[in-house]
Amino acid sequence: MSGEGKNNESKGTQNEKAPSANENAEVHQAADGKADNKKENAAEAKNGEDNAAEMKERLLRLAAEFDNYKKRARNDIEAAKETGKVELVRDLLPVLDEFELAIMAINSGAHTGGNSSTDAEDAVVKGVEMVYSNMMDTLKKEGLEEIKADGKFDPYVHEIIMVKESNSDDGMILDVVKKGYKMNSKLIRPASVIISKKSKKDSGKGNDSGDSNSNKGDASLNG
Repeated sequence: MSGEGKNNESKGTQNEKAPSANENAEVHQAADGKADNKKENAAEAKNGEDNAAEMKERLLRLAAEFDNYKKRARNDIEAAKETGKVELVRDLLPVLDEFELAIMAINSGAHTGGNSSTDAEDAVVKGVEMVYSNMMDTLKKEGLEEIKADGKFDPYVHEIIMVKESNSDDGMILDVVKKGYKMNSKLIRPASVIISKKSKKDSGKGNDSGDSNSNKGDASLNG
């Protein structure tokens, strides 16, 4: 082969191996495109993670709010039940009063020396007492509690109906006109009471004794 042929062959090989400028540009564009796609994919993945975290936080917050709502609803229901129970017992208190008055009247009649009671009358008395006892037991199970009304007057649980002069100290409870009650430690009716007031005679006695002692002292000095 001639030298000219060899040169032409080598030039053709070089032309085949060396990429053109356009091919280089396309390669660079493809590489840049892949890099951009990777960045976009990474950004989308990051946004997806952020959205998932935000959604999870929202769900947790909603779950907590719903749990609080259930607790409030349960408390409201219990409070409504308790209020209804208190109102019912308050309405029944006059019935208890009537039972007590009936039992007192029957017992007082039996002790006044009247006609001797028959078996039928005794049965009625026992029946009334049993009904009253059963009703009180039922109400006590629901939280009813009778207020103590002895000793010193307590303005938080007692109501003054009358003040009487007596030998007792001022403010002492002498008698209970109407019983008071609490429902689960909540006052539903104060006890109506009669309280004492120191009588003027007793007060005068103290002054008289003081005056007499004073007069005796003066007499001894004069003597």
